[in-house]
Amino acid sequence: MFKRINKLAIELPVPDHPDANAAAAVQELLGGRFGEMSTLNNYLFQSFNFREKKKLKPFYDLVASITAEEVGHVELVSYTINLMLTGSTFPGDPDIAPMRNAVDKRNTYHFIVNAQTALPGDSMGKAWNGDYVFNSGNLLLDLLHNFFLECGARTHKMRVYEMTDHPVAREMIGYLLVRGGVHIMAYAKAIEIITGVDMTKMLPIPNLENSRFETARKYEAQGVHRRLYTFSDTDYKDIALIWKGKHPLDGQPLEVIQGTPEGAPVPDLEALPEEFAPGISKEDFIEIAKRLQRSAGL
Repeated sequence: MFKRINKLAIELPVPDHPDANAAAAVQELLGGRFGEMSTLNNYLFQSFNFREKKKLKPFYDLVASITAEEVGHVELVSYTINLMLTGSTFPGDPDIAPMRNAVDKRNTYHFIVNAQTALPGDSMGKAWNGDYVFNSGNLLLDLLHNFFLECGARTHKMRVYEMTDHPVAREMIGYLLVRGGVHIMAYAKAIEIITGVDMTKMLPIPNLENSRFETARKYEAQGVHRRLYTFSDTDYKDIALIWKGKHPLDGQPLEVIQGTPEGAPVPDLEALPEEFAPGISKEDFIEIAKRLQRSAGL
């Protein structure tokens, strides 16, 4: 079972301007082949379908705990897109075309379908596809695929970082570059235990340290690159049999944290009258509040 906490992985800055076209590019990091929806669903189905969980428990624990973190990454990228779209249009009478700016944006789906929020699709508007899930049933092959998938995701994050200087996008990407680096190294360590091959000698892919990115440096300074979370109060402890030793970048010990990161507040998206979202007027709110009070016996 999954336990949900009403927090984001990190605090996202409040933007002072929208950038809908950059938000369209960020969609690739959500619903593209190497996006967070792909990492989530690959690990999700691999963890569901894992054979001999008891005999191979450290490897199962690794995939299962990273699965839970990926749920939060899907959430984080979604809110990044939401904040980047905020302020793209303005309220007004329908006859003045209050969403006229939307016709010049790369992804009009953001405006027509989802009321200026994230879509389960890529940067070109293509819906995320279950064919992106790889679950061979062979542990080593799945781990190799996961290593490759995380390296591809890292490459795409770097490219999108170079496409936009929007502060929300860069904050999110900086953090996920660090956390993705953790996952790459975790899968590399798991492969090394099975095969004896030191995959970390291939890293980083691309050949660029996270410290080259301004918003990633502070997370490495906080030690975020050395921590792997169980995302459980009591389970998945055996990731410590894989995630151990010292980090190759700074020589500091790797840490397994029982539980989750501290987290940060979830942004509260304001109403968009021009999108009829959420479609509840002030009078509706008052009536709803009265009904809730009556239901509570107040």
